[in-house]
Amino acid sequence: MFFPLKNPEFVKTLLSNEENEELDYKLNISDSYKIAKTLVAFANTKGGIIAIGINDQKIIKGIDPEEELFMIEKASSEYCEPKVIFSAEVYEIEYLDEEKLDENLYILIVSIPKSMDTHYLKHKNGELIKYTRKADNNLPDIYSE
Repeated sequence: MFFPLKNPEFVKTLLSNEENEELDYKLNISDSYKIAKTLVAFANTKGGIIAIGINDQKIIKGIDPEEELFMIEKASSEYCEPKVIFSAEVYEIEYLDEEKLDENLYILIVSIPKSMDTHYLKHKNGELIKYTRKADNNLPDIYSE
């Protein structure tokens, strides 16, 4: 059960930023394995925010927050070694471009702190791969152990 936050200023500030080393927009999470790369990369670099329910053009489309949170939790527990710690908040969107919506939309903000541990993606073949974040990309560390 979520208690959505209403903070239009936070959302406006969020949307004023481009994807970068500490911010990634996702329309939704369709693959826990793929999002695990982003979790690992943020944890291994400076930390960061995944804003789910917003497309790459920074248009809010909305999501089912419980379903998206389930996918993030699955990614962390099944594909991250060790598990990536994160926090999540749901924001309720009542207006888009100053126009009241007929039905409110929700976005999920997942915050990943920089970790003291090194995190690895558990590849489907069992290999552990370290990822780091450079600009708006998750890159495998070819020098990882």
